[in-house]
Amino acid sequence: QVQLVESGGGLVQTGGSLRLSCAASGRTFSSYNMGWFRQAPGKERDFVASIAWSGASTYFADSVKGRFTISRDNVKNTVYLQMNSLKPEDTAVYYCAADGGSRYNGIRRRTYEYEYWGQGTQVTVSS
Repeated sequence: QVQLVESGGGLVQTGGSLRLSCAASGRTFSSYNMGWFRQAPGKERDFVASIAWSGASTYFADSVKGRFTISRDNVKNTVYLQMNSLKPEDTAVYYCAADGGSRYNGIRRRTYEYEYWGQGTQVTVSS
């Protein structure tokens, strides 16, 4: 069982930056592929970024590529999403997710590939 708690959301102006954090419980955090998703009002939950259990590979949605980075600290059991050059269309609730902990070496970008979810943190980008 993994519990995830996001933090770092808030209100920022267009062009600004935020860093989201996701703290995970459990001693096997390093076995989990981690992902970030976002959901705007009235829309589906969309993939944003993922990072492999080892941190060796990352993957981004086209809409955030070049602006967002994902990283993890397997000692602190935390995954980060650094968001730069924010746009109003980035406004959403951002969710952290963990897969089943199988040390999967591929890319996970679909919601059904993740087993554990955080409660979400609101990011609002003003124009």
